[in-house]
Amino acid sequence: MKKVVKEWQKKSIKEIENEINKIREEIAKLRIEMKVNPPKDTNILIKKRKNLAVALTILTQKKEEETLKKELKIKKE
Repeated sequence: MKKVVKEWQKKSIKEIENEINKIREEIAKLRIEMKVNPPKDTNILIKKRKNLAVALTILTQKKEEETLKKELKIKKE
């Protein structure tokens, strides 16, 4: 899990947002596919959702860091 978090932290905000959209689309497709024909790996939906949660958490952290940096620059001036 640490490797996954490190990979997400290296990406920019726009890259993370794009990946989040892709994961959400995959989850939607998986839900439909699982009802039609169950896959061999029944845990795949849970794994995708966890990956989405990690991505959303990292995105929030990056946005907060960005706002804090902007506030600090304003205070210095």
